[in-house]
Amino acid sequence: MTVWGFVELADAVLAGETAAIDRALLLALRSPTNPANPLGPPWLAEMGRDVTALGGVAVLTLLTFLVAAFMALRRLWHAAWLLLAAVSSGILVSMALKGAFERARPDLVPHGSYVSSASFPSGHSMMAAVVYLTLGALLARVEPDRSVKAFVLSAAVLLALLVGVSRVYLGVHWPTDVLAGWTVGAGWALLFWLIARALQRRGSVETDTGG
Repeated sequence: MTVWGFVELADAVLAGETAAIDRALLLALRSPTNPANPLGPPWLAEMGRDVTALGGVAVLTLLTFLVAAFMALRRLWHAAWLLLAAVSSGILVSMALKGAFERARPDLVPHGSYVSSASFPSGHSMMAAVVYLTLGALLARVEPDRSVKAFVLSAAVLLALLVGVSRVYLGVHWPTDVLAGWTVGAGWALLFWLIARALQRRGSVETDTGG
């Protein structure tokens, strides 16, 4: 389903069918009197940069290795390797897709954050979804309390959404870039969740303590 959604979205972007809505949504987050400025006071733009850093390479890499180390200390070896595999392969997929589409960054407004790669799909949005949703799914599997499971998964979704919105707010991505990133990232996290379930049935991965 996520593959179909991404293909349909990519076709629409390449055909120019999303140009109007992309422009409208991006400008909706800018000051009506001066589109060079994001909506809100200066501190809100600074918060946007803080949030967007949660989807950056440095933060996601550090978080991934720290959580993998925590899983290893808890002797959740297979979960740790699944996390590392999901994130490393997700990075390769993100790079490949950017190279394949080579969409230009928005040029309507000044960029509020440094960028150097192609625009489609949003790497920050995709990798935030890959990392946070995969972390949420793997951690929820070994958490016995259902309310804690729900909290972990909800937090993962919220973080991925906030990172994507911040990319549009800072003017470094079109909304469809972010939507594409979320779609691929969620699909990638789902793929590794299914792999974890399949391995669990074979007794090759730690069991879900929630029953």
